[in-house]
Amino acid sequence: MGWAHASTDRPVAGRYRLVEITHRETNRVSWYADDLRTGRPCLATRIELPADAAEGVRHASSRILRATENVARLCPDRIAGVIDAIGEGGCLWTVTAWIDGTPLDEVLLQHGTFTPARAARVGLDLLDVLDAAHAEAVTHGELSPGQLHLRETGPVVVTGYGVAGTTSAPRLTAPSYAAPEQARNEQVGPAADLWALGAILYTMLEGRPPFRDRGRIAATLRGVDRLPLRPPVRCGPLTEVVTGLLRKEPRERPGRQAVRDVLTRVLREAPGDGAEPGEAYAPAGRGRMRKGVLVGTSLAVVTVTAAVVAAATGLPGGDGRADAGPAASVSASAGGTGAADTAPRVPPSSGAAPPSSAAPSPSPSSSPSSSASRTASPSPSDPGALPAGFRTYRAPEGFSVALPEGWERQRTSRATRLSYRVTFGADDDPRTLAVTYSERVGPDPVAVWRDTVEPGLARAGAYQRIGAIEPTTYQGREAADMQWITTGDGAPVRTFGRGFLLGDGRGFSLRWTTPAADWASAGSQEVLRTVLRTFRPGTGG
Repeated sequence: MGWAHASTDRPVAGRYRLVEITHRETNRVSWYADDLRTGRPCLATRIELPADAAEGVRHASSRILRATENVARLCPDRIAGVIDAIGEGGCLWTVTAWIDGTPLDEVLLQHGTFTPARAARVGLDLLDVLDAAHAEAVTHGELSPGQLHLRETGPVVVTGYGVAGTTSAPRLTAPSYAAPEQARNEQVGPAADLWALGAILYTMLEGRPPFRDRGRIAATLRGVDRLPLRPPVRCGPLTEVVTGLLRKEPRERPGRQAVRDVLTRVLREAPGDGAEPGEAYAPAGRGRMRKGVLVGTSLAVVTVTAAVVAAATGLPGGDGRADAGPAASVSASAGGTGAADTAPRVPPSSGAAPPSSAAPSPSPSSSPSSSASRTASPSPSDPGALPAGFRTYRAPEGFSVALPEGWERQRTSRATRLSYRVTFGADDDPRTLAVTYSERVGPDPVAVWRDTVEPGLARAGAYQRIGAIEPTTYQGREAADMQWITTGDGAPVRTFGRGFLLGDGRGFSLRWTTPAADWASAGSQEVLRTVLRTFRPGTGG
């Protein structure tokens, strides 16, 4: 799952120009898009349809609009307003007003599991929407963490109403969250949404869906229908209601009011968790008093308040590849690292030009289409010269950095004006660089890595820190470095993260990621040194 630059030659329906992929889920991809008719930003979502179902979406537009309007009327500010629904190219496209928030699955991916109280807070918000929808005899039928958007302030926003039933397929997207009766292609009703609520609560608390995605929708649906539930181990006071919602027989599931009573009690009895609206959606492990911190699971300096936790979904890498950074003179006892442990050390202050010599950052008002310009070839003795094969990228947000030729801006995440993340790379290159900015950064970058970033990495598993978290300075500013190795589905990858403070609560984080086996190569070390030497911060855009 990740963000990638996307641009089409032809706008969807001649009206919606796709700009960037913001979210991926099984059979569903969402873009940040421009509405060429109104000039306003929007969220365009493409749903892949079965080969024999394309003809069945001719009436989808009116169905989706009607279902959404009915629920939104009774539950205002909880449903994303649908602008359009189009059947095009064998796909169903839905277009909503832009949502200033982050899908729940992205938050979980980057920041780990929720406490029971915080999961209960999200569950109650979703129950409010289900109450309104079921009163109008409207079943969602496609609920999943990707359909719940967490915002800085205000309740969760739900998308996807009206999609279920547009074709004869039992489930179009996110089959792991289908109810058993839906998996059997039986008629579904409110009980299917309650199953999905239970599956979402399970995922928030356990860190994985109750039934895994098996790669093919039909295989996943069979697993949902036939396999027993993996007993929850982290649900705590919500264990009984979660397992009750996930009963195979619809009539055996508890009703909405019974579920509400349990969630309300858990939220009320929690010692401070979720008591403050601004922190209601923060992941587990975040203290109430930590109003702002450097966050990174891929390279983040983000706030820990609900807004930025929601906004930061995916700040740490997002694509599952760990980041790698300056080599430390320590050994890593992880398989596949090889020569990584003998890499030349990059001094903590490497590339830290004095503030007076820093090149001025481009203004945030510079051209929206970020410019990548070649630097004039300086003499070999020029300390500011770029290595062959590099060019300077100037971001519209205000920062600049030298990148290898062929590298592009691949992903962008911005949930509020207070934070953003930009990830760079190339399709044929496993390495990435991520740049994150926040205006709510804690005062101690070492503590941020230790207390906020590392617990999330450890919960994800297959993680090993390399050496100590090192305080340092960067361009005359307070900073801290951390390195680690993670092993996901493939070979180990090595990550280096450097977070540094600008003052007034503002900060940047840089993360360099590379396969561990390639860590010590001359090419990787040259890219890292060049990035650290040439990065120039802006004011946040």
